[in-house]
Amino acid sequence: MRYLLLLIVLLVTVTNCTEQGQSSAMTYNIRYATERDGINSWEHRKNQLIQTKPDVFGIQEGLHHQVQYLDSALTDYKYVGVGWDDGNTGGEYTAIFYKTNKLDVVDSDTFWLSETPDTVSVGWDASMERITTWARFKERESNKEFWVFNAHLDHIGAQSRLNSLKVIRQFIDENNEDRLPIILMGDFNAEPESDPITYLNWLMDDTRTISKRKPKGPVGTFHGFDPEHPLDRRIDYIFVSSGIEVLSYEAILEQNEGHFPSDHLPVLVGYLLD
Repeated sequence: MRYLLLLIVLLVTVTNCTEQGQSSAMTYNIRYATERDGINSWEHRKNQLIQTKPDVFGIQEGLHHQVQYLDSALTDYKYVGVGWDDGNTGGEYTAIFYKTNKLDVVDSDTFWLSETPDTVSVGWDASMERITTWARFKERESNKEFWVFNAHLDHIGAQSRLNSLKVIRQFIDENNEDRLPIILMGDFNAEPESDPITYLNWLMDDTRTISKRKPKGPVGTFHGFDPEHPLDRRIDYIFVSSGIEVLSYEAILEQNEGHFPSDHLPVLVGYLLD
C-alpha cells in the first residue's frame, strides 16, 4: 500500500509537469550499488527509483547491472550511454533514458572529461574517470530537435570540475552548428556560488532560477541517506540554453518510512521547446 501511495503522488507530480503538451526532463544520481550502504543498499531501494517517469532523464553513478535493471523495469524507455572505465560496461554510467513513444535518437555518444576526451582518461586533478553522455533527440510529434548532455563532475578535483565544463562547452561549440536547444544536466559536485556554476551561469540558464512557476521542494539535493539532513547543499542541476522555456522545477523529496531511494534527490523540470 505504501508503494502504491508513493506511486500516486509521483505520477501526479509528473502529470502536473507535463500537462498541456509540456515535456519533462530529470537528473538523478542513483548512488552506485555497494553493500556498505546496509539498509540503503541497492536491493532495498531499487524499486523506489522507477516511480517518476519523465520524457527524458539522466542518471549518474549507475553500474552496469543497475542500468540493466532500470532498462528492464522501464519497458517504455531505451537508453544511451557506456561505463567510464572502458567505454563499454565497466565503471559508472551517465546514461540517458528516454521515452520511445515521444523521442527518437538522431545521434549519441560519450566523451571523457579530460585533456583527451575521445579516449578513456582521467583529467587534471580528478580522482577518477569522469564522462558526459549526450544525445541529439527529435520529438516525434513536433519534429523539433534538441540536445541532452548528462555529466558527472569530480567530487575531489576543483580544477577538474571547472575544466570539465569547458570541455563540454567546446564540444557544443564544435558540434551544434544548427544552434539547437540544449539541456545540460547532472551531478556537478559544486554549489551555486562556486566557480564552475558561476562559469556555467554565463553560458546557460539555471532552470531553478528561470522556472515560470515557483520552484518546489528543498533547495538542497544531497542528503547522504540522512533523514535529518537540512537539505541545504545543492549540487545537482539542470541548465538550458535559449530555445527552451522552463515551466516548472522540483527537487523531489521522496521517502519510504524514512528511507530514501538514493543519497541525492532527483531534479525534475517541465519545459517547452520554442
